[in-house]
Amino acid sequence: MPERFQPDTLRPRLRPLAAAAAELPEVQAYRRFYGLDLAQRYPRVHSRLGCFQAAGYEIVAQLWLPKQPVATLLLQHGYYDHMGLYRHVIDWALGLGFAVLACDLPGHGLSSGARASIGDFADYQAVLQGLFVEAAALELPQPWHLCGQSTGGAILIDFLLNQEPLNAGLPNAGRRPELGETILLAPLVRPRAWGWSKFSYRLLKPFVRGIERRFNANSNDADFLAFVQRDPLQPLSLPTAWVGALARWVPYIEAAPRSARSPLIVQGAADLTVDWRHNLAVLRDKFASPTVLMLPEARHHLANESAALRARYFDFLTERLS
Repeated sequence: MPERFQPDTLRPRLRPLAAAAAELPEVQAYRRFYGLDLAQRYPRVHSRLGCFQAAGYEIVAQLWLPKQPVATLLLQHGYYDHMGLYRHVIDWALGLGFAVLACDLPGHGLSSGARASIGDFADYQAVLQGLFVEAAALELPQPWHLCGQSTGGAILIDFLLNQEPLNAGLPNAGRRPELGETILLAPLVRPRAWGWSKFSYRLLKPFVRGIERRFNANSNDADFLAFVQRDPLQPLSLPTAWVGALARWVPYIEAAPRSARSPLIVQGAADLTVDWRHNLAVLRDKFASPTVLMLPEARHHLANESAALRARYFDFLTERLS
């Protein structure tokens, strides 16, 4: 098992992402722990870990940059997650010759903020905009493809329906950046049993700030499920503030105007985390003919599903991004 790293030692020593700096030993330990030390597979890929400010948070971001990248993948993780858990997606994108830029959402991973909490989902849009600013400052190659798992997918859905196009004024962007495909892995619109969740939230809100998290078997990869249990960056509670923010966001997104975009959606039929039948109906209504790949055996955490299931959806995505 890789050596553990010390998150509280690493965070204060990070520099702005756009500022080139010698790699700290703590960063190397972090990469080894999460299997993100991809230099052996991709010796010509430069990697960098740094931070930027957005919505009052210090957001920690990570870049993987091939020598001659052909495009860029901007990656948004799911709730309770962080970018350290996304090595399979990063590996796939690097294999296509893409640069990859990812960040930890507020309250997740190495970023600042109350653990797993948010006051308003609008803060997630501010962080995504900050990621676009970093991509422009780093002059990452276009098109910029977008990929989001679960809550990361919700952030991208919100962007496509309510925020696009990218606002002008991004650094080094002589023209508006070209967006490529949007990939939604088990995207969140409503969680499963949403009616009961809202009722519980109203009941508990006056009395508690959060409830103990339950670790669910959300993948067919037993090694991943065991790893999450010992991951030092895993939040251990579900804050009522986050549920309240979600309760305000769901009707907002379901009332959003339609988009001419056609995202690529991958969904598992064994997903017990999101209400995927309802969500797919909403997304088919909101977008122009989205392309949907259904995986009957797949559970929720598609970014860390079994190798066979990952291969199936990576082949599907490669056909459409190559």
